[in-house]
Formats: sequence, C-alpha cells, structure tokens
Amino acid sequence: MADQHSDKRLTRRQTLGIAGAAGTAVVLGGGAGKLLSGMAEEPDDVTAATAARSCKLTPEVTEGPFYVALERIRKDITEGRPGVPLTLKLRVVDVRKCAPIHGAAVDVWHCDAGGLYSDESSNGTSGQTYLRGVQLTNKKGYATIKTIYPGHYTGRATHIHLKVHIGGKARGGTLRGGHVSHTGQLFFAESANSSVYSVSPYSSDTQQRTLNASDSIYAQAGGTNAEVSLKGSAASGFVGAIVLGVNPKSTPAAV
Repeated sequence: MADQHSDKRLTRRQTLGIAGAAGTAVVLGGGAGKLLSGMAEEPDDVTAATAARSCKLTPEVTEGPFYVALERIRKDITEGRPGVPLTLKLRVVDVRKCAPIHGAAVDVWHCDAGGLYSDESSNGTSGQTYLRGVQLTNKKGYATIKTIYPGHYTGRATHIHLKVHIGGKARGGTLRGGHVSHTGQLFFAESANSSVYSVSPYSSDTQQRTLNASDSIYAQAGGTNAEVSLKGSAASGFVGAIVLGVNPKSTPAAV
C-alpha cells in the first residue's frame, strides 16, 4: 500500500527530518521503511530519494488474538523474563509530510522465549503483564523500548505486534485517549532467528519453527521491509530499528 505522496520531491528540511538531527540514518538492503537511526552523534548524508522511499504507509495487518489494552507506559517491558536483550528503536513518520511524529504512542506486545504471551488464559498467564508496554515518541519520532528477543510458536514466524496511537496523553502511567492509526507486525531475518534460538533459554523450546517465507502475514506486512534492522549478537544482545510510516488522520478498522 503505497502513499500517494511518496514521489514528491523532498526539501532539504524534510530530508533532514527523516535523517534526524542526531543519529545515523541508513536504508539497509534497499528496503523502504528500514532506517537504522540514533546510533551516532552526527547524521550520515541521506539523499532525498532514500528518504522518499521511506515515506510510505506501513501495511496494516491483523492484531491477532493476544492483544490486551494494557496501555501501560514504560520503557522496560521485560519484567525479568529471560532472553536475549533487545532494545527497539521505533521511529514513527507522518507519510503526508515525510516528517517524524512527536508524541505518538507505540504499543508493543510479543511472546516470551518459550512462545507464551502474558495475560492469556490459554497460555496460563492470566494477570501477568510481561512483554507488553507503550512508549511515546520524542521530537525526532523515536520510541525506545527495552525488551527481549521474541520466541516462537507453531504456525507463526518470529514476530512482534504493535499499534501506533495518535493524540493520546500519558496520565498516571497509562495512555489515555487518542486513536489507533496503525496496527502492524515486525519480523526478523532468519539468520538472526537461528542465532538466537541456538542459545538458552530459547534452545529448550521444541516447537516447530515457522519460517518467514511460510508465514502469510510476513508477506502482508511487506516481507523484508517489515524486518527489524539489527545491530549486535545473540551473545551480547541487539539494538533493532525500523521506521513506521503512518497517516495520523487515519483510523483503520482492526482486523
């Protein structure tokens, strides 16, 4: 689903808005929407064409059966769950202006190293809240969340769920008001998955893995464009980044 403004010529100001006033901005592997940012003090040079390829709507996909409207604002969502550390740097961009959105709320949830979601009776985790949380984007459009690399379960490739809320406010540690402008899922390269699943505690999970190529939602989400760009290793942990292109005026129906 391409945005109608994606072919517009960008001004230098718009280009720098995507690159960020502080941080590297690089499209990895030519993938639209995968800017690895916030890793350096000064930005790399970014062409207008590169930035333009990133100013496209990120496809909508199903929220799945495990969404819980917890809406708790917190930077670290691990709650002590064991696993390979993963710091997510999620940048929200307004595709109409090709500029970062300040104050958007990125709501993420995913399974633990054993493939279980919190607060799910079917997983025996009712009342637990691990690996669920919300962060508001800063002036450069970044929401940074500390979590662990997700595990896997039968029938789905490795993934993280997310929603982008627009117009909400932080009150008493929770998100109040606003509307959802995007529901999506993030994926990872199979090489990273294999590396992580060879170490404990992931290696004790004997459930059959579903590869990206066999997961229909992976294709719906944009294939390699939906993969988080990673730096690091299974031994030391990862920093993962991706750009989410949204129309803040949009209110797509949940699927």
